[in-house]
Amino acid sequence: MTSSFTIHDAAGYEQLMGRWSQKLAPMFIDFAGLADGEKILDVGCGTGSLTFALARTAELGEIAAIDYSPVFVEETIRRNTDPRIKVRQADACALPFDDGTFDRALALLVLHFVPEASKAVAEMRRVVRPGGIVAAAVWDHLGGMPGMRMMVDTVAALSDAGRQLRARYCFQPMMQPGEMKRTFVEQGLVNVTETQLMIRMDYQNFDDYWTPIGAGEGPLGKYVATLDAAERVRTEAAVRDAYEAGQPDGRRSFANVAWACRGIVP
Repeated sequence: MTSSFTIHDAAGYEQLMGRWSQKLAPMFIDFAGLADGEKILDVGCGTGSLTFALARTAELGEIAAIDYSPVFVEETIRRNTDPRIKVRQADACALPFDDGTFDRALALLVLHFVPEASKAVAEMRRVVRPGGIVAAAVWDHLGGMPGMRMMVDTVAALSDAGRQLRARYCFQPMMQPGEMKRTFVEQGLVNVTETQLMIRMDYQNFDDYWTPIGAGEGPLGKYVATLDAAERVRTEAAVRDAYEAGQPDGRRSFANVAWACRGIVP
């Protein structure tokens, strides 16, 4: 099962999203819970934002981290110095672990990029022991990411292709209120709760915002990469205008909301 998230370069991902997932990870861990000695699975580890936060938070027995992207797997392995952490390439919809292996399975900013997200939830439930926890968080692209909506609404005003991007971006899996909670219940998890987590994305200037997108990283970067040279210039200029909003270029701060859900394996 492929992921719909496009990644070319680990450093580009860090500038695009990794630095923000690092801010979100401690809040997500507080919501998901954690206890010393547990075996934890990080599904879709990316460059290790959640993986390494888990290692810092508790005296865990083992942390298994998987990702579909070899770029992410290679980078997380390169960064890792903790013998408790084991990283491997794997599919969230076909986890390479026996039933009931883990105390918790966590997925931070992953499920909305998995086309069959419910299957990934079912796999997370399968590999967690009875009484253990499955938890996930996804961005609210429709109503909770104004910095990214700024771009998708801008390109939607420029072309039909931009409108198609907006339709895809705003309605990815698990993003609508209650959608992830319903999926958790449908997959047999109990005592399911859903909440919202909020961080701020603070940019130094427009280049800080635009550079990874212009380099083709992530879903917005993937769209930019399809444009011809003239359309790329036009798009960058229009997004810059939206970012600056009539003021000199410089710092901007956007509040960003993620939906978070947790349930217990019966």
